[in-house]
Amino acid sequence: MPRKKTEPQSIPIDSIKHADESRTNIPTKELRDFVPDDELEPKMKLYPRNPDLDPQLVWRGKDEQDSQDLEVPVVPVYIQEKVHPQAIIQDIKQYGKQEQPGTLDLFGSDFNGLDFEQLIEFYQHQQKWQNRMILGDSLQVMASLAEKEGLKGQVQMIYLDPPYGIKFGSNWQVSTRKRDVKDGKAEDMTRQPEQIRAFRDTWELGIHSYLAYLRDRLVVARELLTESGSVFVQIGDENVHHVRELLDEVFGSGNFMSQILYRTNSPLGATFLASVTDTVLWYGKSKNIIKYRQLFKEKNFGEGTPFDRLELSDKTRRKITKEEKQNSILLNGIDTRFYRRSTLSSAGYTPSCTFTHTYQGENYSLKQGFSWKTTKEGLNKLGLAKEPRKNKLYNFILTD
Repeated sequence: MPRKKTEPQSIPIDSIKHADESRTNIPTKELRDFVPDDELEPKMKLYPRNPDLDPQLVWRGKDEQDSQDLEVPVVPVYIQEKVHPQAIIQDIKQYGKQEQPGTLDLFGSDFNGLDFEQLIEFYQHQQKWQNRMILGDSLQVMASLAEKEGLKGQVQMIYLDPPYGIKFGSNWQVSTRKRDVKDGKAEDMTRQPEQIRAFRDTWELGIHSYLAYLRDRLVVARELLTESGSVFVQIGDENVHHVRELLDEVFGSGNFMSQILYRTNSPLGATFLASVTDTVLWYGKSKNIIKYRQLFKEKNFGEGTPFDRLELSDKTRRKITKEEKQNSILLNGIDTRFYRRSTLSSAGYTPSCTFTHTYQGENYSLKQGFSWKTTKEGLNKLGLAKEPRKNKLYNFILTD
């Protein structure tokens, strides 16, 4: 007896939508003939040079560059194709159900939410938000986003992954998997003439051209950022010191946030002490209002630095039992605060934190070379909260 055919389970398909966001409508390649002549003609955007800067790097040709404002042509960016993954999957599912399947619409429908009359009035209407992947010179692309699409001062985060500036004889990187390109090698050559034209003579003066190239892009990137925005620049150890000086010049050394190291390889076969990391430099546009979400790592109950004590709702305190550590479910439904005991002193001399402290009628002082972890006012606050103990420990509450 043949087995009964079972219908495959339907998996719901959804995608992330930004319903509250919109962006300026821009022309597609097919509609470029509708673009007005004044929009087709590149307009020059000037970015003033700032002479009042922190200590800065000097390279060949910089004085000539600083004698005039940075001039960037603002050109139209054309949409070559639209890909809507959710629509593609739904089309494929529908295609499989048809008895006489038609042609798949691999690029989905037009989700702009504009009629045709509005669609060809470029840069005048807001359409539904769509993410974009743009191929082009980053300097001109950023200028176009800022000036034509109104994104100046609207971008929260920019991540720059420029060439590392390792081999200046070759100026084209074919693959993101291979950064160390070799000049004259066939496998490191591009076959696309427009890319050869775009990258010809990029590093004519070696490191000097590289620094000028990167500074211009940092200047324009800063204009795109909102006041609470951040820029991250990924770079290797060969030029990280130069790039940080450029970022100090453009963003100000006071807006440096962090220098993040991440491992890239294993030091196998190194002749000397191996370099196994690359760097991500993080700068904010305005450090005092930077947008930042603290990173947390999930911690299993009882692991790491132990919050091994608890305070019950009636203020009684006790240690967590071995059984409770092994099975935290035993503490479910109990109104508790977890805490651990921590010392009130720290090694080193801090004048504002070195004094004799009086608590509950007794005087406490520290031996030479140690200071309190906080000021007299801070210790008095701990006393009001009844957290200190007479052996110079205090109860560090987990929720604090």
